[in-house]
Amino acid sequence: MVREKDICWEYAEKLDGNKVKCKFCLRILNGGISRLKHHLSRLPSKGVNPCSKVRDDVSDRVRAIIASKDDFKETGNAKKQKAVEGKSTVNVTPSRSLLSVEATASTPVMAKVYPTVMPMPMAAPPLSSQENAEKNIALFFFENKLDFSVARSPSYQLMVDAIGKCGAGFTGPSADMLKTTWLERIKSEVSLQTKDAEKEWATTGCTIIADTWIDNKSRALINFLVSSPSRTFFHKSVDASSIFKNTKCVADLFDSVIQDFGAENVVQIIMDSGFNYASIANHILQNYGTIFVSTCASQCLNLILEEFSKVDWVNKCISQAQTISKLIYNSVSILDLMKKFTGGQELIKTGITKPVSNFLSLQSMLKQRSRLKQMLNSPEFSMNSSYANNPKHLACIAIIEDGDFWRAVEESVAISEPFLKVMREVSDGKPAVGSIYELMTRAKESIRTYYIMDESKCKTFLDIVDRKWGDQLHSPLHSAAAFLNPSVQYNPEIKFLVSIKEDFFKVIEKLLPTPDMRRDITNQIFIFTRASGMFGCNLAMEARDTVAPGLWWEQFGDSAPVLQRVAIRILSQVCSTFTFEKHWSTFQQIHSEKRNKIDKEMLNDLAYINYNLRLTRQMRTKPLETDPIQFDDIDMTSEWVEESDNPSPTQWLDRFGSTLDGSDLNTRFHAAIFGANDHLFGL
Repeated sequence: MVREKDICWEYAEKLDGNKVKCKFCLRILNGGISRLKHHLSRLPSKGVNPCSKVRDDVSDRVRAIIASKDDFKETGNAKKQKAVEGKSTVNVTPSRSLLSVEATASTPVMAKVYPTVMPMPMAAPPLSSQENAEKNIALFFFENKLDFSVARSPSYQLMVDAIGKCGAGFTGPSADMLKTTWLERIKSEVSLQTKDAEKEWATTGCTIIADTWIDNKSRALINFLVSSPSRTFFHKSVDASSIFKNTKCVADLFDSVIQDFGAENVVQIIMDSGFNYASIANHILQNYGTIFVSTCASQCLNLILEEFSKVDWVNKCISQAQTISKLIYNSVSILDLMKKFTGGQELIKTGITKPVSNFLSLQSMLKQRSRLKQMLNSPEFSMNSSYANNPKHLACIAIIEDGDFWRAVEESVAISEPFLKVMREVSDGKPAVGSIYELMTRAKESIRTYYIMDESKCKTFLDIVDRKWGDQLHSPLHSAAAFLNPSVQYNPEIKFLVSIKEDFFKVIEKLLPTPDMRRDITNQIFIFTRASGMFGCNLAMEARDTVAPGLWWEQFGDSAPVLQRVAIRILSQVCSTFTFEKHWSTFQQIHSEKRNKIDKEMLNDLAYINYNLRLTRQMRTKPLETDPIQFDDIDMTSEWVEESDNPSPTQWLDRFGSTLDGSDLNTRFHAAIFGANDHLFGL
């Protein structure tokens, strides 16, 4: 019966004897559920190997269980101690009474007073060295208002390991050393890494990314980044508030950035479609014959999903789903009950934008449909009178039991998933310009297939896609990249090659502007399309779908050397800015007029280091299972959770543990947990 009641059994599988198997890392442990708890808690001081795959929420839950059990033991021991002390007092009292009587008899003038024996207070158990270290790290976080997500940073553990190797007596660098010696040294190291990336530009070219942000006070910031196959790095941040409405001034700014990288190295510039896009694009296209201008693919896809969510029945479906999630996430007891039925999984997801969050959450809710219904029918839910009589609960139950609601969820998921898939492909930092055309074509075909019997709905959603894709995103560069992509060119199922051929020739004429440069290009195009020469060898055919298109051309394109150079430059480009996390609150403070020149220079250096370290880590250490369009933590202030427009401070503090990322869905500020107005780096 004890085993049945222990909630930690949901994380383990009972084996023969006293053995258990962890459901996260599949490790087999001797010692039963107690040993499993210490395994999941990741407390190495207990002599059990910590689980490397357990989720943070599960680990925290198990630690709380262990702590409450220890507290119970201490309380029991205290009671026993008091009982023993009580007996001791009873035994002493008669002797004291006898002595008092004897003393009174022998010395009637003076009364003897004896002090009362008080029990000693229970001392807190001594901390182990591991616990003491953890306590001091926690105090450092709390005192300095550090975001808890800092503890997930790989450099956090590297720092802890390095300090451990130094042993006792290690003294950390002073504030002066950090902002002088180490700031300069690390900035130099980061700069050297960017110099290494520049070496490939002569072959692959690069893409300049102009990431823009405008607030409701007409403050405009532009972050310039540059991307090539080996890496993307942050170049600089510019306060364009005073010039963003002046086309000539903004054009001059872009000219200066292009010159920083060399016009001969720049293949493409990705801009925000809303930032004076048409005028700046025309200026660049007229003045730089070999540079293309594109809008952000992820931004376009986000606009498509936003328009999808505005369709009446989709909007109603999202609103009803939010009714369910708000009820669950605003009741501790219901949330605990829900997680019991979902195995600890969340019901909703937080994406990189509001529309993405909406459709990811619908997907997640659809997966948990049967478990939600099981929860409603469970004795824990049905026997709780506070659930049964609450109007909000009754409304939520009605939605979960409504078949029309779930059919709308299924339909919303079906039409959105193809475009979420495209967004994932273009947002993971890899060169995706060769895939975007095919991916969008397949996504549109998915809509046609799904609505094969409903022409009206099919037209509604395809019109949305065509408006955004055709009017904003589509570029001749995308067509040329698709034509040169071997997985597209040699795929017999692809039907659009003829329609993109004209765009391909326009791009060739742009990149090879003189007849001398195009002397043998027609013959080389023929060799490529017919898979002659090296293009037709077994290795080349086997690698068409498995090797990145740019690398494929580098390995097998020697039969068409001129076309090879063009293909590598085109296929080595990214087509999205959403890969890169924005830190607009940081740049706001850098450009503050209240700062002196020294402070601004230091903050610029810090932002340069911080942004590039994050980009490097994202490109090199990204786990395969990471979803590039989804955050790990739920945004507890989103419309899927927050019930009131003006939450009280108490509500916010209650949800403090789940709002660790500090990222807003629209501007994606990455401020400290105590707000975007806190001073950065003490400046």
